Amino acid sequence: MTTLYGISNCDSVRKARRWLEDQGIAHRFHDLRRDGLDEERLRGWASQVGWETLLNRRSSSWRQLPAADREHLDGDHALALMLAQPTLIKRPVIEHDGRIEVGFSESRLQVLFSQAQG
Repeated sequence: MTTLYGISNCDSVRKARRWLEDQGIAHRFHDLRRDGLDEERLRGWASQVGWETLLNRRSSSWRQLPAADREHLDGDHALALMLAQPTLIKRPVIEHDGRIEVGFSESRLQVLFSQAQG
């Protein structure tokens, strides 16, 4: 089963949901604000793509953080921030067949789902 993680009012999440529906790919939506996120899953994502890829430094949530939280980041501190404020996670995160894709890119999603079929 494919799971799309994000927040419902995010444009990138809407694009990804529409793309999955247009491709006929069954999926489940997991709202990071409403449903939360557990540390084990977040650490699993970070081990696949790196915490730097997961952390959305362009978000308003990032800009609102105190400077002390934004400076001298390491993996553990970044993951703690993302767990406390899931809107710091770049969206969407799509889990499929044990792999993840971060952010919306039609071409990367085509590759992800074609590899799963091949």
